Amino acid sequence: MDSESSFTAITLPVFDGRNYLSWAVRMEAFLEANDLWEAVDEDYDVPELPTNPTVAQIKIHKEKKQRKSKAKACLFSGVTPTIFSRIMTLKTSKEIWDFLKEEYAGNERIKGMQMLNLIREFEIQKMKESETIKDYSDRLIAIANNVRFLGSNFDDSRIVQKILVTIPERFEATISSLENSKDLAKSV
Repeated sequence: MDSESSFTAITLPVFDGRNYLSWAVRMEAFLEANDLWEAVDEDYDVPELPTNPTVAQIKIHKEKKQRKSKAKACLFSGVTPTIFSRIMTLKTSKEIWDFLKEEYAGNERIKGMQMLNLIREFEIQKMKESETIKDYSDRLIAIANNVRFLGSNFDDSRIVQKILVTIPERFEATISSLENSKDLAKSV
């Protein structure tokens, strides 16, 4: 099997109205992997063919039209039926992308509020007794990555500090041995 054709079999991410930022990153990567992102990002016009076009001109014209159509089809397929009904009248993939971004990502004020909510959520996190350190750190990293995606700097050292301060007492000996064997101030 050809490696290029097997790569395009990646599952298209579907947006259901929640977690827009995560979907947008995945969809952009999907479109880039399929050489379609340019059709969304630049929204170029495909000029009419000149009279007596060359074979190369016909090929380029056809490829550009196909990219625009495929990008639009991917965006239509990458949303639930409810969201599709809101975007189906939009003519270009750029219009669709911009509409979804404006509708679900919000403006700078909304992003700022989302960032504050995520930071607050990060601050109130505590490790559950039944939870592993891996699960707890994954939860904290997911919140931190969402904050980063919204455009704020969020140092890994903050995650390490949060883990060290909030893990249950049963890990106290492990933390003590870490503190004795490593200078946590340097690695944090």
